[in-house]
Amino acid sequence: MQQDILESCLIQSPEQAMALLNPLRADIVSRLAEPASAAELARQLQETPQRMNYHLKALEKTGLIRRVGTRQVRNLVEVLYQSIAKTFVLAESLSLSEETIERLKEHGSLAQLITTAEQMKKDAVHLMEHADKGEDIPSATMQLQIPLQDQNARQAFIEDYVEMMKALTRKYAGALEQDGKTAAMYQVMLAIYPKTDKGE
Repeated sequence: MQQDILESCLIQSPEQAMALLNPLRADIVSRLAEPASAAELARQLQETPQRMNYHLKALEKTGLIRRVGTRQVRNLVEVLYQSIAKTFVLAESLSLSEETIERLKEHGSLAQLITTAEQMKKDAVHLMEHADKGEDIPSATMQLQIPLQDQNARQAFIEDYVEMMKALTRKYAGALEQDGKTAAMYQVMLAIYPKTDKGE
């Protein structure tokens, strides 16, 4: 049922590029790295099955996803869909406006934010299983809010953060192997996005 998919796909069709402009459709494509049905996706994204079927058919028409099989669920036969690739890259030959390209970048970042959050959740659950067995699992989290007035401020913050991480990487890279012992690797992630008010 599950099929091998490309690691990366070059987007050369304006129709495919425009489909990825839609935040919901970009999220659907990202989630379909593994086969899923319209009902599954509807539950995950808190959408109606009818609306999910509409978006799936539109994405299938562009060639970004495909049908990979069916399965019996009670008295229903569910169609399973899967993305054609794990990631997508825009071809330079695409004649898109600068505004459209910026929108693609923004929505791509949001889709990546969802993917990163899901990966952290999976890793945390896996580590908790080890902690339940009595293993010591050192970890740390940090959460803060920073006022960033405009795009220039946001860009400057990212650049400062990257430079700081480069310095930390250089400082601790030599500890990978000392005294014949290999150091444990730790995952470090950064996510930055506008603060949302409760109820929005």
